[in-house]
Amino acid sequence: MRKAPEKNTAVAFLGLGAIGMPMARRIADAGFVLSVWNRSAEKAEHLAGSGHARAAATPADAARDAQIIFTCLPTSAEVEIVTFGGDGLASAMSRGSILVDCTSGDPHASRSIAERLQALGVDFLDAPVSGGVVGAEAGKLTVMCGGDAAALERARPVLQAFGSRIILCGPTGAGHAIKALSNALLAIHLWSAGEVLVAAAKAGVQPSIALDVINGSAGRSNSSENLIPQRVLTRKFPATFRLALLDKDVRIASSLARESGTPADFIELAHELFARAHADLGDEVDHTAALQVIEREAGVTLSATP
Repeated sequence: MRKAPEKNTAVAFLGLGAIGMPMARRIADAGFVLSVWNRSAEKAEHLAGSGHARAAATPADAARDAQIIFTCLPTSAEVEIVTFGGDGLASAMSRGSILVDCTSGDPHASRSIAERLQALGVDFLDAPVSGGVVGAEAGKLTVMCGGDAAALERARPVLQAFGSRIILCGPTGAGHAIKALSNALLAIHLWSAGEVLVAAAKAGVQPSIALDVINGSAGRSNSSENLIPQRVLTRKFPATFRLALLDKDVRIASSLARESGTPADFIELAHELFARAHADLGDEVDHTAALQVIEREAGVTLSATP
């Protein structure tokens, strides 16, 4: 039986984006020996310069001697390239190591990656996270895992550096499936709350007052309680979770529903609406900026001030 990693275990982390960076930093702060790689080398060098990690030259360099390797990338396509491309992880991972993919990925790709790694004696966990940058910085992320229970137990001590809830959701691909479906629900909540607030404004109710009522009633959600007050009414729209990524997640959820024969009218509509918003607003805006499409079409701006 393989042992769980000790604190002196070598860990690699690839993908130092808005959420990946604080996740990697917490792993280093927990005492694990960390190597990091990022497509933009400056981020890896910055983390290494602060004394938190070693900056690796390539994915293979990061994975060399590492027992647990994390990827946190935009899509499964990047994970496949980083894993199996030139100087990729697969060329350096040792038998018995684990690749933990924290990307919000595609279950089909996860199963394909897992099969290819199994032939090399490497375990795979899909382990997307929820909780945003704030949760990552605080070590309070929810981690949704798909894969083998024994592999999860071996990886758990490292996952606990940034995750307060670590849930085995099912076989390989299950973590990515529930993350996509959960984010489809986020999209539905966000868009519908935006429509309600615009309709309320047209009826003479200020958005802040409408939210006060909604958040004390049955219609409340994370969108109404947190996202809209903090990002939309302030007009800040901080790009910590890009609209492009939510669009991708809703597309995956729509595909899963279609393939399984699940009636999913709301998910299909969310897919259409967020694809349109993404095409209109571009790749870099925050997901909450999607409500600007509703505002523009209605001629209303949702603001905290009249």
